[in-house]
Amino acid sequence: MNNKKYVKSGRETAGRSEESAMTNDNKKQEDKFIMMTTRPVEQLVCQLAIPTIIAMMITAFYNMADTYFVSKIGTSAAGAVGIAFSMMAIIQALGFLFGHGSGNYMSRKLGEKKPEEAKEMAATGFYTSMLAGAVIAALGIVFINPLSRMLGSTTTILPYAREYLKYILVGAPFMMASFVLNNQLRFQGNAMYGMYGICIGALVNIALDPILIFGCKLGIAGAAIATSTSQFISLCCLYMICNRKSIIKIKFKNFKPRWLVYREIIRGGLPSLFRQSIASISAICLNYFARQYGDAAIAALSIVSRVSMFAMSALIGFGQGFQPVCGFNYGANKFNRVSRAFWFCVKSATIVLAIMAILGFIFAFQVIGIFKTGEQQVLEIGVSTLKLQCLSFPLMGFLILSNMMLQTIGEAVKASVLSLARQGLCYIPVLFILAPLYGMAGIKLVQPIADLLAFALSIPLTFSVLKEMKKSNTRSNYV
Repeated sequence: MNNKKYVKSGRETAGRSEESAMTNDNKKQEDKFIMMTTRPVEQLVCQLAIPTIIAMMITAFYNMADTYFVSKIGTSAAGAVGIAFSMMAIIQALGFLFGHGSGNYMSRKLGEKKPEEAKEMAATGFYTSMLAGAVIAALGIVFINPLSRMLGSTTTILPYAREYLKYILVGAPFMMASFVLNNQLRFQGNAMYGMYGICIGALVNIALDPILIFGCKLGIAGAAIATSTSQFISLCCLYMICNRKSIIKIKFKNFKPRWLVYREIIRGGLPSLFRQSIASISAICLNYFARQYGDAAIAALSIVSRVSMFAMSALIGFGQGFQPVCGFNYGANKFNRVSRAFWFCVKSATIVLAIMAILGFIFAFQVIGIFKTGEQQVLEIGVSTLKLQCLSFPLMGFLILSNMMLQTIGEAVKASVLSLARQGLCYIPVLFILAPLYGMAGIKLVQPIADLLAFALSIPLTFSVLKEMKKSNTRSNYV
């Protein structure tokens, strides 16, 4: 009799606890909705952008740290990092496909007050990315030699590239899944939590690099092991944060691999996949043309790529602060807030990028000089290439923020075209024209010319959507 009473009491207690948890989650979701759709967009964007800017810059910094420490091994080793970067871009592209695809959808559904659909999307995006990463790792390791050559390795770079790639591929599932969780947190308006996970991983990487490369005498393999280890730690931190602090928890019971779910992931994440994949293809093409000028050319272009990425990381982080504001308000049909947030971001980014471009141009020699590989040719090629790329920096604010807005509101076709433009539709044809005609001088000019063409393409694509949102907002106010 007493046992039955205890069982009944236990069930009632469990039921009340579950109901209380659901009530707390509902309250959090409602508070988040009110915050995202009523607070001034300028304040919101800055609040959400600060942690994403920090996370992006720290990530870019540890990529530069990898390049810095590996460059101490030699020019061929530094070139191998540039070769492996193409493969890492592919892994990142797939991580962004699932992360941005699920995150965009989640932010709109939270704006529409449909949290159950957001939970299903979160779990499906996360677990699918882990499986996809495992497949890439297995195939990459099996075909490591042809993969290294395909990415543009010279005979002298090949041994280093093969060693570096092997360990990077082992970490592919962790890398992809951490990108997914970081983006899901960000699109829920929890960018600060995402920053914690990313920054912990980055700091681990920076600490492990000198220990494994020089202390344990593992050379370039040490750099790759440090990167993969940091990605695993970052994933563990993000997973714990998601299930303790986030309004949307990752639960296996919500993993529902259905076509309707994957269709939304593809719709929202395809522009990111295109953008990152085409960047990888462009890097392979660039390495193909540059390798005839020796390992020094590949090393120099790799260094400039990492430096430019560091400069652009602040912009991307700022744009990532804009995306949840865009998604929530678009889902809530508050189009005037979407437009106002977009223009605030464009104006702010353009001013900051113009200042960074001036500083980069003036101090190009000092910046490239940090990455000493022992060859003067690396310095000469790197300095002139960086100066030319600084010329197009101020255009990137409008271009990248336009792409982010189109992707977040579900304009998949326009966003995909814009994603392909800078590093694909514009970059690759210009590279194939200028490199054979003007050699190394032509290679240096490719990026700024491609940026100018992509900027021109972004204008009509973006203004057509802004115009339609303005009309929809007018009709809504009229009704």
